[in-house]
Amino acid sequence: MDNIFKKIYKQIKKYDKIVIARHIGADPDALGSTIGLKESILSTFPNKKVYVVGAPASKHKYIGQLDKFEDSMYENSLLIVLDTSIKKRIDGVDVDKFSYVIKIDHHPFDEVFANIELIDDTSSSASQLVVELIKNTKLNMTPKAAEALFIGIVGDTNRFLHSYTTYKTFYLVSYMLKETKIDFTKLYENMYLRSLHDLHFKSYVINNLTITENGFGYLKITQDILDEYSIDVSTASNMVNDLNYIEGMYAWALFTYDKVNENIRGSIRSRGPIINTVASNYNGGGHMYASGVRVDNFDIVDNLIKDLDEVCKNYKK
Repeated sequence: MDNIFKKIYKQIKKYDKIVIARHIGADPDALGSTIGLKESILSTFPNKKVYVVGAPASKHKYIGQLDKFEDSMYENSLLIVLDTSIKKRIDGVDVDKFSYVIKIDHHPFDEVFANIELIDDTSSSASQLVVELIKNTKLNMTPKAAEALFIGIVGDTNRFLHSYTTYKTFYLVSYMLKETKIDFTKLYENMYLRSLHDLHFKSYVINNLTITENGFGYLKITQDILDEYSIDVSTASNMVNDLNYIEGMYAWALFTYDKVNENIRGSIRSRGPIINTVASNYNGGGHMYASGVRVDNFDIVDNLIKDLDEVCKNYKK
């Protein structure tokens, strides 16, 4: 592992222009890992041009600013892709147009698309891998980087509750806090602050959630519902994380219409049944207990619901 960190650092040092990308539908880990890495690189190499690209997520704008991608960024550039296992899920760039590509990811392996691939599916998050990269190279750990990376780790572990939170997670977080002395307690306020619109929408989700006899919970969210509650697709999708620990429900999903991309975004979570194998059958993927898909219409969603319900049925047996 140390050797691959050195190889990544060597390429970061070599290129004067670096673009950092992540998956479509940004969550705190995707944003925290990319913004945190940018801050670290710029602190170590102030004369480099470093860009974090991808569609913005208004809900998470407190993590940091994104850069608008321009075609000139392709020329003689290094691309670092974080938190993304599949080439087609990279947001906003064409991988094949860059001079060199590095992948840093914590999802199970799907395909090779980079010159260097750092994949560790035992890591809690892409942000944790970035902390590990910084610790094992000459990259600087700064307070701004640490804040973004801490948010990313907390987001993907759900405040260190998930089973893939390991001793290494706590070790690397401790290292980061010791190095920077950030006040991490203040970061939680931005992460968990909710508007009345959000709370009203959460009530709608809970009141309309369908739970099958096999323990699969789901809800289809149309554009009319998003408009009624003044909620964007990202906020609606992220509400899936608030549905844990409902008695008798082993896996659950929110299927939300995405007007911009004209498709359905499915966010799927589990407390036992393995769901990423089902997601992969619908051009999605992710972890065993946290996955996502994008499908063309709600008819396909109906088939996906049947498959996930079957997984819950088998799990109960």
